[in-house]
Amino acid sequence: MTVYHLAVDIGASSGRHMIGWVEEEKIHLKEIYRFENRLIRQNGHLCWDIDHLYEEVVQGIKACREQGYEPETMGIDTWAVDFVLIDKDGKRLGDAVSYRDDRTDTIREELERKGILSFEEHYSRTGIQYQKFNTCYQLLALKKEDPELLDQADCLLMIPDYLNYRLTGRKAQEYTNATTTGLVNAETNTWDADLMRRLDIPLHIFAEISPAGTVLGDFSDEIQKETGMKVKVILPATHDTGSAYLAVPAKDENAVFLSSGTWSLLGVENRTAITTEESCRENFTNEGGYEYRYRYLKNIMGLWMIQNIRRELKDENGNVPSFPELIKVAEEHKDFPSAVDPDDDRFLAPASMIEEVKKACADSGQRVPDSAGEVMQTVYNSLSQDYRRAIDSLTALTGKNYTTLHIVGGGSQDMYLNQMTANAAELPVYAGPTEGTALGNLIVQFITEGEIETLQKAREIIGNSFEIREVKPQ
Repeated sequence: MTVYHLAVDIGASSGRHMIGWVEEEKIHLKEIYRFENRLIRQNGHLCWDIDHLYEEVVQGIKACREQGYEPETMGIDTWAVDFVLIDKDGKRLGDAVSYRDDRTDTIREELERKGILSFEEHYSRTGIQYQKFNTCYQLLALKKEDPELLDQADCLLMIPDYLNYRLTGRKAQEYTNATTTGLVNAETNTWDADLMRRLDIPLHIFAEISPAGTVLGDFSDEIQKETGMKVKVILPATHDTGSAYLAVPAKDENAVFLSSGTWSLLGVENRTAITTEESCRENFTNEGGYEYRYRYLKNIMGLWMIQNIRRELKDENGNVPSFPELIKVAEEHKDFPSAVDPDDDRFLAPASMIEEVKKACADSGQRVPDSAGEVMQTVYNSLSQDYRRAIDSLTALTGKNYTTLHIVGGGSQDMYLNQMTANAAELPVYAGPTEGTALGNLIVQFITEGEIETLQKAREIIGNSFEIREVKPQ
């Protein structure tokens, strides 16, 4: 009898329900349900429509049964850093404010100016890179704006933890997502109580950290009745990048990983955190991984830029160009030379991505793109060059020479970007699997349930189950 498992994978723009199973030493996947994720303007902030997300999670679970699949287990992964607060009665407090909101713009500078905590010391304790929207800064922004709300909180839950709570009635803080708060000690893998005291962040709202692979429990009676199923909820690597890295079919330790989606996360797996001054200056992060590995990586703006450009090119009938169409117009301008810094905060949430790219080119004295094709080529130049710089930094920081680059996730389908990346990095690129995040989510479920013995075995099976395309430098 085939045993099915469900991965609910929610990104910044969309989510999907993927059924997975192991059969004859191969992993099989089937997409059951897909839904939109959206930002809304609410109470003066950019927020996630968290009630809509929860409703879509439940609808997707129902769709599994309607299509003849009754999973034994399920796991949820989402993006990191964002959270909700729960009161003593188990009710949500306030909104699920997005990391793309501007409320955290001045927080780090205020900490430095008041002499509370330098970023260098903060990094030495947690190993987490500076991003203005890290959870610790969001909490300080909330405390500044609405201190009573934080005082009323009994518990903080990251987004996937909150969705799990709604399904099971059980609260848990999963490790890979918890590390992105900037409040977990890189040596102990537990909450840094001293750091929280210095930042005046209440320690009591953080539950004990649970590792990926923890069995949270079955659906609550209410959800069992609504869905018609009794499903065991398992914590995968709930940070989507943590899941995506598990799906990289690397054969040795000389491979660089790139999870390519809305964000591009480029790095390697380490067994110990690197928290040196040099690492701090290069702004590499040590995010928690499965089995307490460290994902030593660089956050790059990624396909977010292209996704925004695509939306802006909507015609009068509401039609948007396909990604292959955007690739084609970029290729037609492959000699256009301009490039911008994708990591510049100006690209985080601009009113117009196209205009911001043009302004950045003008500000740096480069040729300003004046067509969609030139704008797209500028973005492709920018991403591939940023990937090369990140690999060069990795080599310098770790002292290792890397021989391959493995790209997983939706962006691995963009063979034009893959070729430009291979050329820029002067490394062979291995592209696939495309469903990296959902696949990594499922791997933890397979291992927890004893269907696959180890992560290394899972990666071997992945290499035999999915098409992995090789792209050589030209």
